[in-house]
Amino acid sequence: MDASPADPGAFWDEIYRPASYRYGTRPNAFLVEQSYRLPPRSRILCVGDGEGRNGVWLAGQGHKVVSVDVSPRALQKASRLALEKGVFLSTICADLADWEWPEEEYDAVVSIYLHLPPGHRAVVHRRMATALKRGGQIILEAFGPEQAGRSSGGPPSPEMLYTDEMLCSDFPSLDVVLCEAVEADLDEGEGHRGRASVVRFVAYRPTGQ
Repeated sequence: MDASPADPGAFWDEIYRPASYRYGTRPNAFLVEQSYRLPPRSRILCVGDGEGRNGVWLAGQGHKVVSVDVSPRALQKASRLALEKGVFLSTICADLADWEWPEEEYDAVVSIYLHLPPGHRAVVHRRMATALKRGGQIILEAFGPEQAGRSSGGPPSPEMLYTDEMLCSDFPSLDVVLCEAVEADLDEGEGHRGRASVVRFVAYRPTGQ
């Protein structure tokens, strides 16, 4: 999810209207790289999961996955992809800024290229943290400030790009194990392709908290 229009559901429905998958059907490379951290049969919340490439892949690894997105059309395509892959994927259509978030329910929250305006970003990130069980983790990848003006993907507004310092600040209750800004070569459908500036973040909710 790369923008925040007045009617995000309608906006993203139009983006996802073609039969093809805008960001491809393969999982995000950083998520695959970090998936060793996930205990077997984890309960995972994929936020802004779009057409389901990451949620479906995680379900294929034996996890119980709930994918949330604001676009009904995207979730229809996610369900179709799950059917094609022979896995079960739960879907919820919701605007994360208004959603009634669960608390202490998930072993992991996965956020891949979910970009929110400053007025919603910190609040939604705090909700991600409270959705975690004790010992649960967040795995997040997003575009960094140097992505502005590049054609490889990302929101049109620079204020919706994230810094590593911003992410560490948004999740003060978590134990951070990875927070970095890097250059990466993306090959995720037509939506994310080419050299990109990204931020990567992994953090755990303390078991005693």
